[in-house]
Amino acid sequence: MSTELNIPRAALEAYGYAARATEVSRPECNLNWPVLAGVGAVESGHGRFGGAELDETARPSIPIRGIPLDGADGVRRIDDTDSGRLDGDEVFDRAVGPLQFIPETWNEWAVDADGDGFADPDDLDDAALAAAHYLCDSAGDLEDPDSFWDGVLTYNASRSYVQEVLDFADHYGKSSRSLQPEN
Repeated sequence: MSTELNIPRAALEAYGYAARATEVSRPECNLNWPVLAGVGAVESGHGRFGGAELDETARPSIPIRGIPLDGADGVRRIDDTDSGRLDGDEVFDRAVGPLQFIPETWNEWAVDADGDGFADPDDLDDAALAAAHYLCDSAGDLEDPDSFWDGVLTYNASRSYVQEVLDFADHYGKSSRSLQPEN
C-alpha cells in the first residue's frame, strides 16, 4: 500500500490501468487516476469499507453492499432490477462492489478489465474500468470543470459527493507529484 496516499497497491494499479486504457481509447476524456481514486475513496475507502481488505487481485475480502434503495430517509427508491443476482436483494437494488454500482448500471457498463473471463463489480480492476467508461460517457472532457461536475453528478447525484471526490482527487494528484523523484 502507498502509505503516503493510503491507497492499497491493488487499488492504485486498478485506477492506473483504467486511466491508461481510457487515455488510449478515449483521449478526449482526459480522465486521470486521481479522479478514479477519488470515487474509490468516497464509495468504499478503496475496497476497505466495513473492515474489508483488498487482496492482490483487487477484490475485497468481504462483499461491499450498499443500503437497500427503498426510498426511505431521502434514499432514492430503485426496485430490484437483477433478481438479487448481484446484490442479494430481490426487493430493492443495492449498490455493489468497491465503486458501488447499482446492478442496472453495472449491467450496462460491465467490463472484464483483468481478462479473467468474468465482468465482476466486486473486482476493483473491472469496476475501475467500467467507472472510467461511465464517467467519460457522462462527462465528455473531465478537464472542463462543468463537464467534470456533470459527469460525477451522473455517478452520484449529490453536490457534496462531487466535492468530496474532487477534494480526494486534488489531494491524490498533488501528493503523487510530490512523491516523484527529481530529475
